Amino acid sequence: MTTSQAHSAQEQKLLHAKLNTETSQIAWSELLRYFAGGLVIVVSSELDLVDVAARFSIDDKATVEQWLNEGKLARATDEQATAWLEVDSLLWAVVARPWVLVQENKPA
Repeated sequence: MTTSQAHSAQEQKLLHAKLNTETSQIAWSELLRYFAGGLVIVVSSELDLVDVAARFSIDDKATVEQWLNEGKLARATDEQATAWLEVDSLLWAVVARPWVLVQENKPA
């Protein structure tokens, strides 16, 4: 491993750690203004929310586009917003500016 690869791996670990501390559960009602602005991205339960946020943060367009094409990422829909509001859902969320990435709780 070269010095630059080691440095990059270290940066990736630090970014993941930072994003992990910024990830929390939040009531959907608290995210409505971001939804109204078209800034809420729903992350499939198949993906790790922190990893997705890291890919957004480092502008990994190829991976993000692949996930979009596979349907693993999508903007929140009106139907989702309505359903979440009706039951005041708690979602996992993390900000990857300007986006707010959300993920429903995974079944136990």
